[in-house]
Amino acid sequence: MNNHELDYKIYGDDMQCVEIELDPQETVIAEAGSLMYMDGNIEMATVFGDGSDKNNDFVSKLFSAGKRVLTGESLFMTTYTNQGAVKRHATFAAPYPGKIISIDLSKYNNKIICQKEAFLCAAKGVQIGIEFQKKLGVGFFGGEGFIMQKLEGDGMAFMHAGGTIIERELVPGEILKVDTGCIVGFTQTVNYDIKFVGGIKNTLFGGEGVFFAQLSGIGKVWIQSLPFSRLADRIIASAPSYGGKSKGEGSVLGGLGRMLDGDGRF
Repeated sequence: MNNHELDYKIYGDDMQCVEIELDPQETVIAEAGSLMYMDGNIEMATVFGDGSDKNNDFVSKLFSAGKRVLTGESLFMTTYTNQGAVKRHATFAAPYPGKIISIDLSKYNNKIICQKEAFLCAAKGVQIGIEFQKKLGVGFFGGEGFIMQKLEGDGMAFMHAGGTIIERELVPGEILKVDTGCIVGFTQTVNYDIKFVGGIKNTLFGGEGVFFAQLSGIGKVWIQSLPFSRLADRIIASAPSYGGKSKGEGSVLGGLGRMLDGDGRF
């Protein structure tokens, strides 16, 4: 293997964290701010780019960092190395409620494509890059835009997603239609396209948006039940506005809406 080999254990149910066991001189890379705790002999270092061994010269590191900026991530990555003589542990947590997905990249032809900001941590040597969507429809209406993340290597990588995770194995001829925000990731053999929902009533009153993602081909797909964007929209909609009143409060429609919603308050 080119990447460090990691042993791990995932704790929790809806608020998960992953504990990485590091042998002496073994390293895990992670997004800044994802660390929960670590043992005393583990040394933390901030590196430019994705921290992989393939980016040794400055130009390669600069290009790697630039790719991370395009996916909305920081220019820097954090590495955690066990400098002790015995096994030590570092634990990482997702930034919002959901699940942590462990992926052995060697089982998926050394590459996984995932949504932006899905990456949590990985074995040293795993490259975190960008995957351009070649179709205009995917870029404009796919929810994630033209650019997604790709994880490449032969080691362990960990993604996080919201709510419950569904894993689907696509077979030849099968088509899966998914809300664009609910896709966590998929193998490189899966075709990703965007389709129009169709129908005036579906478009205006369906509540599911105008477009959905269509996945086909042969491979694996990871789907999340609660995208962070959906959770954030609900929080914003329910948050009090200026003056301490929630959205719609004080109006006839606001009171009627709460009555129909089962709230029972005016």
